[in-house]
Amino acid sequence: MLAMNYRGPYRIRAAQKPDPEIEHPGDAIVRVTRSCICGSDLHLYHGMVPDTRVGSTFGHEFVGEVVEVGDAVQKLKVGDRVLVPFNIFCGSCYFCDRELYSNCHNVNPEASAVGAIYGYSHTTGGYDGGQAELVRVPMADVGPMVIPDDLDQDDAVLLTDAVPTGYQAAEMGDISAGDTVVVFGAGPVGIFAAKSAWLMGAGRVIVVDHVDYRLDFVRRYAQCEVINFKDVDDMALHIKKMTDWLGADVCIDAVGCEAAGNAMQSLTGRYTMMQAGSATVLHWAINSVRKGGNVSIVGVYGPTFNAVPIGNALNKGLTLRMNQASVKRHLPRLLEHIRAGHLNPKEIITHRVPLADVADAYQIFSGKLDNCIKTVLIPSGPHS
Repeated sequence: MLAMNYRGPYRIRAAQKPDPEIEHPGDAIVRVTRSCICGSDLHLYHGMVPDTRVGSTFGHEFVGEVVEVGDAVQKLKVGDRVLVPFNIFCGSCYFCDRELYSNCHNVNPEASAVGAIYGYSHTTGGYDGGQAELVRVPMADVGPMVIPDDLDQDDAVLLTDAVPTGYQAAEMGDISAGDTVVVFGAGPVGIFAAKSAWLMGAGRVIVVDHVDYRLDFVRRYAQCEVINFKDVDDMALHIKKMTDWLGADVCIDAVGCEAAGNAMQSLTGRYTMMQAGSATVLHWAINSVRKGGNVSIVGVYGPTFNAVPIGNALNKGLTLRMNQASVKRHLPRLLEHIRAGHLNPKEIITHRVPLADVADAYQIFSGKLDNCIKTVLIPSGPHS
């Protein structure tokens, strides 16, 4: 099969790999019809995530058609169109029982915190991802959802991560009616976090980024205010000026470890890797939110040290909530919003690229070229 193949930082290519096989009676094999490049895939591409091994196939956002099932699979059959959440989870452990699917205890022998994720290094279990023609799906009776007939597959592929992660970011902010919400990051997750904030009752939504075309897009798509941080000397002061000197009620970090905006953070967190990524947005969020406010974190950071102003958070009485999204928990409500016309996920797709050109697709997305917001990879073949 053709698959994205990681050769080292900034070096990927489309290459032939052996077809995946059923390894456990609960597995399924899915022929991929759509996969995405996620902003967090760029952390792998840039060499920011530990234990990303040469030969890996990325891709935790994909949909496709079931072509084979293991003997124990009961809920899927060959021919089903499926949406596969980026979390791999068992469905029965302590954490899955509490719908913390991203923290499943049984699927990742490499870590004690995060569960397993498709195509996201051996720190999340070492599973190959869906930027390929075929992918092995473990726990096939637990994770995948059969795509309803009225759901377009371009919408479905965005329900595997970007939409639920943005929605959970807003949910973790515990937004009350009329709240002012600041979202840091105008990538796909930030866009959906801003849109979701309105669904949860926000009275004002502000998005911060430094790329003008992304700010223009989120202003139109999410009907929000925007700030280009290159035009701001002090983010906390600027947000306080905009909010009667109180600060925002909720701040959302939808950026993570490669945040720009502070030279020292970039030096220590992105270039020398003395920290597990630049903590610029964490500082902005903690310092910009009002006393007693909420900070929600869905941006990806490494598992080691970061210099975070925890004393400010303590003295301000903040609530900090963070996690990888538990996708399947959100799908019923998100389907309702799509059917009601409150969300139209596929509108953020700007680029559809053949899987064979995956190297070019990464370069475009990473370099923010050609006004790229979201890239979908399309394998060749009659089912694509």
